[in-house]
Amino acid sequence: MPSKSISELLPELGQIETIVAHGKNFLSSEVLCRINIDRQTVPVYAISLGSTAKDAPCIAFAGGIHGIERIGTKVVIAFLETLIERLQWDIALETILDKVRIIFLPLLNPAGMSQNTRANGQGVDLMRNAPVDSDERVVWLAGGHRISARLPWYRGDINKGMEIESQSLCNFVSRAMFTAPFSLVLDCHSGFGLHDRIWFPYAKSRLQPMQHIGEVYRLRELFFETYPHQNYLFEPQSKHYLTHGDIWDYLYDKSLDQACTFLPLTLEMGSWRWIRKNPLQLFNLGGLYHPIKPHRVKRVLRGHQVLMDFLVRATLSYKNWLPGGRSPSMDKQARELWYHG
Repeated sequence: MPSKSISELLPELGQIETIVAHGKNFLSSEVLCRINIDRQTVPVYAISLGSTAKDAPCIAFAGGIHGIERIGTKVVIAFLETLIERLQWDIALETILDKVRIIFLPLLNPAGMSQNTRANGQGVDLMRNAPVDSDERVVWLAGGHRISARLPWYRGDINKGMEIESQSLCNFVSRAMFTAPFSLVLDCHSGFGLHDRIWFPYAKSRLQPMQHIGEVYRLRELFFETYPHQNYLFEPQSKHYLTHGDIWDYLYDKSLDQACTFLPLTLEMGSWRWIRKNPLQLFNLGGLYHPIKPHRVKRVLRGHQVLMDFLVRATLSYKNWLPGGRSPSMDKQARELWYHG
């Protein structure tokens, strides 16, 4: 049987390249790195819409850092396609893009996605690959380990530094987002729980809240007040499990040395709900992370657009909902909600 082509293995990459080719009048793109797949090299793209001013607030939507979680990539692409269509007629969106920069990182692990694996082509889990070690007790293996690439959740060889995908992402975020006074990330994942969750750092500690815990709490309140009928759980990742090597922990800590507010969030889509509705997905590895039925895929793709649009607007208007300096009262409320005071 002949091997599959890149276009067959990665139809999402074809979507991305079509968008890049046809959208040159209103977007910019760059290749963060190139990854070898079956003796071919494929690009990892960053696509930007909106302001090019270094001091413009900025938001990034990321997906596909775990290759098997295709639905995250599809959610990011769907939102990008929606914005491009709206640009044909939506004057309000044009006004927003004059003042804010929106970045799309839709497919960060093409080798993993082509092989239907969580890890990259070297067997490294990119979300366990950053040079961050938890001082607390993490889940054995799943929290990250350096035993062997044959086991899942492998962190990589400590002497080799970060993988090219991880390092390229970190370099890009540091260069493109840390110059903004305010920036958000929404990294789209699937594979945990019955509910859709919005997670924030830290993944490395249950005891140490992030420095901007008050700002995250205010963002949560703003979202819940604006959309009181939403169905997300908004919580620290550490509520459920701890890990070594989380890339957003690493980048958040790096941002603290800059004159900026950088808030990385993770959208963890509750894939167990899809399995409950269609138990046959258990017999398909991808079914643990991705809805199989076409109508459920469509429901997921449209279901998160309200959240994503809200985050764009919150980024644009950050001065209207964030205090000018540290807010002890917000910090206190956040600690009481998430860290029991």
